[in-house]
Amino acid sequence: MNLVIDVGNTYIKIGVFDASVIVSKTVIKQDEFVETLQKIQKDFSTINNAIISSVSDVTKNDLAFLKSHYNTLVVDHSVQMPFNNHYTTPLTLGVDRLALIAAAVDQYPQKNVLVIDAGTCITYDFKNDKEEYLGGAIAPGIRLRYNSLNNFTAKLPLLDQTAPKKLIGDSTEEAIHSGVIHGVLYEINGVIEEYCNIYPDLTVILTGGDAHFLSKRLKNGIFATSNFLLEGLNHILAFNNSR
Repeated sequence: MNLVIDVGNTYIKIGVFDASVIVSKTVIKQDEFVETLQKIQKDFSTINNAIISSVSDVTKNDLAFLKSHYNTLVVDHSVQMPFNNHYTTPLTLGVDRLALIAAAVDQYPQKNVLVIDAGTCITYDFKNDKEEYLGGAIAPGIRLRYNSLNNFTAKLPLLDQTAPKKLIGDSTEEAIHSGVIHGVLYEINGVIEEYCNIYPDLTVILTGGDAHFLSKRLKNGIFATSNFLLEGLNHILAFNNSR
């Protein structure tokens, strides 16, 4: 069994995999890391290997605890990937984006795939049917858009994420909700349309914290999944252990 850990900007996601099947998933805050690992140790005594990916800081103590109990692969730019990376600045490429493309290669081999990760940022990552990662785009996520309207203006309030009731906002709050949410939806639909003009057989995957919220409001033909990044990390671990 494998222990798969994704340290994001806000939360840590931990998955336990039996081969390629996720059997347990936990979402925690940073200060719950060691306590959660101790519980997983008791519940899953047959875990031998672990992989950890982080887009934020992991404390030395947390990492040392993980390494002391499992054969641990820390994802960085020296780790072998199951695809050819054509990104021109690979050292600046987020390890989370690498994991998403690894999942696309594993689950959609020899297909043109666009992975949209709707979290703190909205990232667009594309791999072609030759298993080549070509890059993509990075845009502000929903929460960042709400925050920026509040932070960079004198009077606009900070609102909680809410689906707009209509297109035309007839109050400042409704106008903000319409601008943020419809703006994100139009952006995503527009990006997908442009990719489809180049790759008519495109497969689109939507994942990340806002995937469920957005999937109900986007056009059909998108596969929404909450575990895609964890599944990609698990595939990277299996790929490296088989070498």
